[in-house]
Amino acid sequence: MFKSRQSHYLHLDLILFLLFFIVISLLAINNAQQLGQYNDNFVVKHLVFYMLGIMLAAAIQFVDLEQLYKTSFYLYILGVLSLVILHFSPESIAKPVNGAKSWFNNLPFISIQPSEFTKLFLILFLAYLIYRHQQKYAQQTIASDLWLIAKIFGVTLIPAFFIWKQPDLGTTLVFFFIAGILIILSGVDWRLIAVILTTGIAAATAAVLLIVNFPDFAQNVLKIEPHQINRVLTWFDPSSQDSNDRYHLDLSLMTVGSGQLTGKGMNSAQVQIPEAHTDFIFAIIGESFGFVGGAVVILVFFLFLYRLVILGMKSAEFSPYASYICYGFFALILIHTFQNIGMTIGIVPITGIPLLFISYGGSTTLSTMMMFGIIYRIATEQSKQESFLFK
Repeated sequence: MFKSRQSHYLHLDLILFLLFFIVISLLAINNAQQLGQYNDNFVVKHLVFYMLGIMLAAAIQFVDLEQLYKTSFYLYILGVLSLVILHFSPESIAKPVNGAKSWFNNLPFISIQPSEFTKLFLILFLAYLIYRHQQKYAQQTIASDLWLIAKIFGVTLIPAFFIWKQPDLGTTLVFFFIAGILIILSGVDWRLIAVILTTGIAAATAAVLLIVNFPDFAQNVLKIEPHQINRVLTWFDPSSQDSNDRYHLDLSLMTVGSGQLTGKGMNSAQVQIPEAHTDFIFAIIGESFGFVGGAVVILVFFLFLYRLVILGMKSAEFSPYASYICYGFFALILIHTFQNIGMTIGIVPITGIPLLFISYGGSTTLSTMMMFGIIYRIATEQSKQESFLFK
């Protein structure tokens, strides 16, 4: 009986994924802080964040999915309110960092980035919204699908607007990417999906071309920040920008390339790249562990994403709500991984998007561990249901 009970709660693959991410994260942050850019011990702090995160993930195991379902709306409201309060807060408690007002950073003993938690709360509420809609409109029509799409975008637009005003365009795009993936997987008519994808691709292409060809218009009329315009211009045509605009990209490519095939090993970081322990942590992985180490990290992320897809498909049999949560987390991890690693090697514009599970950051680590705790709880429920069905 003990073994049967233990099998429901012990998911060795998820535990191994987490252990791998923790070890790689601590090793990479340790190497990053050898550069001496900051007079702080980020490894110890990050380990503390991870310990607190594990405690949160463990506490979530006592939360029933039904309770999560019932509180998802209130969590969403909490996330939106935190962004609204941040927007109107004085600099005495929310001082801009690098031009972005994204943190409550003058609080005693702690700095909080509300957008990291709001991403989690948005996914929970969108899963609730889709499930409720499908219950209400059992007979699917074009009209009902359009209404679902409108609700998803409407719910996403509110927090995305305040994040865009910080300004944080990268995180804003993350919100809409999550919404787009959930729309695709919610079962709406494929013709509507085709229209949305076509419109999205056309809009993104038009935005890039507008910024490249009319940067003054983009800055003065569309109110796109100058540094965001420079990042797009640098990505689109690096040779057209001066050395200051290419600074981060050049250093990132130099850092990754210096690791060659197998890397330089521990305590051997040499390229002084800014934000090495946060936004450009993958560059440190490339320098320390080379192409082989970077490829292994990407492979593990791919396997973890695959695990989420399989869990979402299996969860649909007993809880469509849990299924959509898995798909939302899949979208979140996918866009963060692609964007962070992509900007490190120059295939997408540079943004301040962290590599989840790896980059240093209190709010990022805690919200990611909350997400992991919910995934683990869904895996436990799925295991119980599977055992019950095949008794």
